[in-house]
Amino acid sequence: MLEVHPEWRDDIAAAYNALDGNYRKFVENGRYIPAQEHIFNAFKTLPKSKLRYILFGQDPYPREASATGYAFIDGAVESIFSESGLSKAVNRATSLRNFVKMALVADGRLQPDELSQEVIAALDKRDLIDSIEELRLNFEKNGVLLLNAALLFEDKRASTRHAKAWQPFVGTLLERIDSNVELILFGNIAKMIQKIPEAGRFRHRCMEHPYNHTFILNENAHRLFGPMHLLKKIENFSKKP
Repeated sequence: MLEVHPEWRDDIAAAYNALDGNYRKFVENGRYIPAQEHIFNAFKTLPKSKLRYILFGQDPYPREASATGYAFIDGAVESIFSESGLSKAVNRATSLRNFVKMALVADGRLQPDELSQEVIAALDKRDLIDSIEELRLNFEKNGVLLLNAALLFEDKRASTRHAKAWQPFVGTLLERIDSNVELILFGNIAKMIQKIPEAGRFRHRCMEHPYNHTFILNENAHRLFGPMHLLKKIENFSKKP
């Protein structure tokens, strides 16, 4: 379960051991999503030396096919676009749909008053990514660790409880990384991280959760994510067979 990139190995072991003992037993034996072996996926693919931001969402998608161990990377999504605009899978995933629209506005490809499927369908997409895997890679190319305030999902009623239970993990993790890293906090549950003493060393960028439609036109999100060009095609990318 704690198999991560070598640069993270000691940090994740220390952070995991900071969890309450009874809660660790739940992590090791309880029923939740994603599968146990995927909880720490975000630490497997982004080396610590490349870290520039930690993006904290709320908790994993409440669907087994969607929960990947990465915030906002929906495993049930393959293509981002379709002939009619955004793909059906993206349109079903409210947070991801709003995030993609925000990125299109931030990149100057959509106007704030023209967000319809018809307008998106008419965009020239030759230089745009089209897979959820490419989106993940673009985040990581910009040094963004895609984490959640709670690394597992049991049920909606338990979301806040799990986020609080993971705070010792997060606090220990933050204690062991450079203070030049910035924290991106999406929504009220993620904003609870500001109360962790170790979080005081970092700059915080707080925004509403992307499941809110207002996120699409959030100028703070545009200023942060626009220069990342998260929807720009990755050179030499090929889909896995």
